[in-house]
Amino acid sequence: MADVARVAGVSHQTVSRVLNGAPHVRPDTRDRVLAAIRELDYRPNSAARALVTRRSQTLGVVSFGSALYGPASMLDGIEKAARSAGYFVSVASLRSLDTRSVQEAVDRLRDQGVEGIVVIAPQISAVSALAKLSSAVPVVAVGSGSRSRVPTVAVDNEAGASAATRHLLDLGHGTVHHVAGPSGWLETMTRQDGWRTTLEAAGARVPKVQSGDWSAPSGYEAGLRIAKDPLVTAVFCANDHMALGLLRALHEAGRAIPGDISVVGFDDIPESAYFTPPLTTVRQDFGELGRRALELLVEELDGVGHVRSHVLVSPEMVLRRSAGPAAHQ
Repeated sequence: MADVARVAGVSHQTVSRVLNGAPHVRPDTRDRVLAAIRELDYRPNSAARALVTRRSQTLGVVSFGSALYGPASMLDGIEKAARSAGYFVSVASLRSLDTRSVQEAVDRLRDQGVEGIVVIAPQISAVSALAKLSSAVPVVAVGSGSRSRVPTVAVDNEAGASAATRHLLDLGHGTVHHVAGPSGWLETMTRQDGWRTTLEAAGARVPKVQSGDWSAPSGYEAGLRIAKDPLVTAVFCANDHMALGLLRALHEAGRAIPGDISVVGFDDIPESAYFTPPLTTVRQDFGELGRRALELLVEELDGVGHVRSHVLVSPEMVLRRSAGPAAHQ
């Protein structure tokens, strides 16, 4: 830092103010300091800064080690939001979200000096783990809804499923069938709840749920069963990958979409607009999830008096061509 001050012709304190983004530094002085930093290829010593400020500017993320679109996109959203806010991110990726694994991951991240931790918690087991978690640093959960004892950020899955179901009912379909996700997932429960309560409120019959595992093959298997029932005119799938498999099964069975059967998904994965036909779905804003989670964690770090306990991010219906008016029977 002394070399930077010498080249820029300023004091050591001025260099420190520029590095810390302090106000009241003249623009020409700031420019000279930044030019000297580039010329000397100066890099601040983050370890030394942490000793002085007691802030590591590093956050931990406990991630469910899955290639599934939802958890992976949550992680991406959190990392981008953290970078924008000037934080580094250290990730502990797990294969299971049981109590022991989550606690061990949190302990490893604390050993690295993280200031706070975000836990991606899409499964019921993660909620149980969070209830027993011991941590001296703030923890925020993403994806666990209002069932967690720690502050949480989640998509309003129930509202999204309700909107999808209501859209199909408004198109004149007598009822809506559902391809659900696997048991043990919070999204499975809340999306199924939104679907069922909307049907019941409309006085519509609640069909038997077809279960999948979030994958296109499981959606295809459900589609083969659904295609055999000529009375089915509308299907809400709990995610877009299962909807993709369902669409193939219906095409192979000669069922026109949306002429014979309308289909709505959930997620709005990047490929959804290129399905045949393009998929009507419920969009999750993972960037907003990451931003809200980071905002909540920073509030905890800064000791804000009334930290919000649970934040729900509203999803958005995306209308394409896979859903249409019910055919008269």
